[in-house]
Amino acid sequence: MMDVDLRDLDAFATVARARNFRRAAREQRVSVSSLSQRLRALEEHLGVRLLNRTTRSVGLTEAGELLLARVAPAIGDVREALDRVRGLRDVPSGRLRINAPPPAIDLVIAPMIAPFLAAYPKIDLEIVADSSFVDIVDAGFDAGVRYGEHLAQDMIALSLGPPQRYTVVAAPDYVAQHGRPKHPKDLLAHPAIRTRFSNGVMPDWEFEKAGRAVKLAPPARLIATYLPMAMQAVCDGVGFWMTFEGHVRAAIKSGALVSVLDDWCAAFPGPFLYYPSRRQPPPALAGFIAFVGEWRKRAKVE
Repeated sequence: MMDVDLRDLDAFATVARARNFRRAAREQRVSVSSLSQRLRALEEHLGVRLLNRTTRSVGLTEAGELLLARVAPAIGDVREALDRVRGLRDVPSGRLRINAPPPAIDLVIAPMIAPFLAAYPKIDLEIVADSSFVDIVDAGFDAGVRYGEHLAQDMIALSLGPPQRYTVVAAPDYVAQHGRPKHPKDLLAHPAIRTRFSNGVMPDWEFEKAGRAVKLAPPARLIATYLPMAMQAVCDGVGFWMTFEGHVRAAIKSGALVSVLDDWCAAFPGPFLYYPSRRQPPPALAGFIAFVGEWRKRAKVE
């Protein structure tokens, strides 16, 4: 552990370079007496004389020469590092790590990536797809993305996009052959394509209509953790699939899939960017926060 005040070493290096207390005091923006006192305190702390003082000049002792040779480059490095850190306030740079669930990445974050990197060319972005709930601070992430019900109260949350909704879809031929469900409980009589999270949990399907909530677990004919496989399976008529509407909007529009129980699929708030409560977030994160704000404004205008 360093037991010497860095300001004392800086004062010593300034005097040693100027070889004059008055000039050094002007550079340090302190009085001559204050600077002289600081140097005497440093010598007493180290137990060795660093400077030979006369009425006309200041010279270095052997110990002073040795200390200056090591300290001056180090202080220069410290100054450069501080200047670079201060510069980050004006031009955000560095690495930004974000943990997010795959649906939020696919439907909300992915369209932002290229424009964000173009706007902040000095930021390197890393996005990790993860559906489990991790401690972003402990895992070394700058921020995470989650939906509202899973946000910790000690985090700052920023909305990333408009409301979303789930939808239940199937292939047209499957619906024509097996019928269209009129109530969520009708799905219990049909095979389903379901998802299992990395922690082993297979989420129920949840529905809501006119204040009534229904939660059920239809029989899983296929458990798919890979989105393209689930999409292929539902198009091939394996059964019903509940997924984010954004994943299947184009397929519904083209007629490749049909949606059912639309009146039971209520909208819910979109994902949130969340990060620890800090007075000054890291520069790269601050840049992303600013970008998201502008992105949301443009989306509302369009």
